[in-house]
Amino acid sequence: MLKEKNSNTGIVAMERHIIYSQYLERDVLIDMYLPKVLPAKPSLLLINDGQDLPTMLFPFDKMLHDLIDKKQIEPLICVGINCGEERKLEYGTAYSPNFEGWGSKAGLYSKFVFDELLPYIRKACDIASFKDKSFAGFSLGGLSALDIVWNNANEFSRVGVFSGSLWWRRKSYDDGYDDEKDRLMHLQVLKGTFYPWLQFFIECGTKDETADRNNNGIIDSIDDALDLIVELKAKGYTDEHIQYLQIEGGKHDVATWCKAFPAFLKWGWGI
Repeated sequence: MLKEKNSNTGIVAMERHIIYSQYLERDVLIDMYLPKVLPAKPSLLLINDGQDLPTMLFPFDKMLHDLIDKKQIEPLICVGINCGEERKLEYGTAYSPNFEGWGSKAGLYSKFVFDELLPYIRKACDIASFKDKSFAGFSLGGLSALDIVWNNANEFSRVGVFSGSLWWRRKSYDDGYDDEKDRLMHLQVLKGTFYPWLQFFIECGTKDETADRNNNGIIDSIDDALDLIVELKAKGYTDEHIQYLQIEGGKHDVATWCKAFPAFLKWGWGI
């Protein structure tokens, strides 16, 4: 395990750590964003594809600094989990790999989060427990975050899904794909349980992609997100549980997620 202090914006320090995962059989690089003043039991936010955070036009540590300094959000610990070379295997749905076999290590990634990452964070921060835990991610990392939260609802309070890969499906279009039967995350929600404390932040951009498989004039990423919200509401969730953000002109890129992330932080941890 390696720890290296990387940056300090005044209110927020960013530390880079390397954890060796027995489950993933590789080193996992994490960036810990640590406000200097924290409550006794702070909130924790895990973020998949953490390598994108320092590349934001408004770097993540400065974003946190600004929001905390202006008292727009409460101080919280954020941990960016940098993806590995097998991202398409480790991210996804532990429920099932997709039709291409991607996500085959999603179960191992979930074990890494609970058995290796969380104990490491508690030890590194000298915190026995957190006020609450949340998970967020971008694209396939957003699907992974949602999958882990949904299947471990007793561990989490919120999830943030930015341009989530909600198209994740068990059949290809050429093999009889059906919206109602083959989207893996939607199926899990359909078969799942209502957890009244869970909250969902879902972001899409109107230029997230160009595909429109059902030719209804709405791009697939928005269709998939809105359909997921329908499934969540059928399960019992309401607008008090779900925040949907659609960014006009937003793309499937870090620049768009940078625009959306402050809204997510203020939604989840606003003062």
